[in-house]
Amino acid sequence: MEQEQKKAYAGFWLYKRRNTWYDAADIDWEKNKAATDAVLTEPGDNVTIRGTYSLIGLNAHADMMIWCVTLDLETLQQFAVKFEKTPLGRQIEMVQSYFGLGGLSLYEPDHSPAFVQGKEAKRFLSVYPFIKTHAWYLLPFEERRRLMKEHGEMGREYPSISTNTVNSFGLQDQEFIVALEDDDPQEMLKMVQALRSAEVRKYTTLDTPIYLGQLKSPDDVFEDLR
Repeated sequence: MEQEQKKAYAGFWLYKRRNTWYDAADIDWEKNKAATDAVLTEPGDNVTIRGTYSLIGLNAHADMMIWCVTLDLETLQQFAVKFEKTPLGRQIEMVQSYFGLGGLSLYEPDHSPAFVQGKEAKRFLSVYPFIKTHAWYLLPFEERRRLMKEHGEMGREYPSISTNTVNSFGLQDQEFIVALEDDDPQEMLKMVQALRSAEVRKYTTLDTPIYLGQLKSPDDVFEDLR
């Protein structure tokens, strides 16, 4: 999205091949792929595809992921419908859908996700749901802000990592979606391991399952699936 955009919806859609996938691959493969690629490379007005990702060999439950960004939730859903009507979209099954609104930091109003700031996508993406304990919300606001500041300062020790926190309160089961991006997955590993010692960690209820994907063009993602 453009730099001045302060808020945007993000959808992280995870797909797995249906049993009929190889029937589609054997019939007009190039034509089917081209028609599907076209929707992802030219999604239309008010829709940005931040990235398509291959999960082959990285996850047993999903084969590919699409990260879609829009200005409103209706457009996000409309694009999901449009994609699933493509030739190859009909041959894959959505196994997980995470979505929410980015740009609503409660503790650091000037902080916004990398995708809202307009930063470029990086080679690897790690996505997971996040839920805090009930006790967290009973803490005084200033105490919560202190703990989040400490957490943020620890994260800044890894400047190459782009962080994206998306709010999902009341929209899905999780409260947040966390999406970490880096060209080197070892950096993400080191940062997440280091953050385990942050005091705020004791207020975490859920931060799995984790989906790791490698950024590739739609054409290359479908070739991986072929």
